[in-house]
Amino acid sequence: MVTKLFPNVIEFASDFPQAIIDTLLMLVISGLISVVIGILLAVIVVVTRKDGLKENQPVFWILDKIINLFRSIPFIILIPTVAVLSRALFGTTIGIEGALVPLVIGTAPFVARQMESAIMEIDPGIIEASIAMGLSTKEIIFDVYLRENIPGMIRGLTISFIALVGQIAIVGSVGAGGLGDMAIRYGLQRSMGDITFVVIILILILISIVQAIGDKLVEKTTH
Repeated sequence: MVTKLFPNVIEFASDFPQAIIDTLLMLVISGLISVVIGILLAVIVVVTRKDGLKENQPVFWILDKIINLFRSIPFIILIPTVAVLSRALFGTTIGIEGALVPLVIGTAPFVARQMESAIMEIDPGIIEASIAMGLSTKEIIFDVYLRENIPGMIRGLTISFIALVGQIAIVGSVGAGGLGDMAIRYGLQRSMGDITFVVIILILILISIVQAIGDKLVEKTTH
């Protein structure tokens, strides 16, 4: 029965473990880099905005527009647009290395907006009290901005990582490897629908795991 329903899946079963590993590697590496860059951008935007700790309208305006610009570019168009940068950094535009640049550039601005929203949800009274207590800008950033709304940040990161899974599937269509590559190379180009079906199921499982981890962390950090 299984052989009849999934003949190609059985034939190419040995390709799935590597595709899953490649997908997870891209998720973890590009995800962590995007989180670091995204949080940094979010903090700078919040600090330099009007009435911020270090108000600086030119810096705020430039960063705000850059974040909006890269968030608005469709990811499938962003991939070839930054191909030159990928080649300059890694010497290739394919494989995991070639995928990191577009994945980070496509995800970091999204993370930045999610983190900015989480920081802006913090009670202004807490920030005012911190200033009144004489805390430095650095102390307010690390002790207030990045600690007072951890559940909100985790929710934002969960959404970001789920979106990143979708982007990883897309880069597979241009030679990055992973599950997306299998769906294109076997499912689409060779009309092996059973492989496409299994790839979709695996991606849904991965998204469900990310969501479950996020929900659990939110539950543990909510007071």
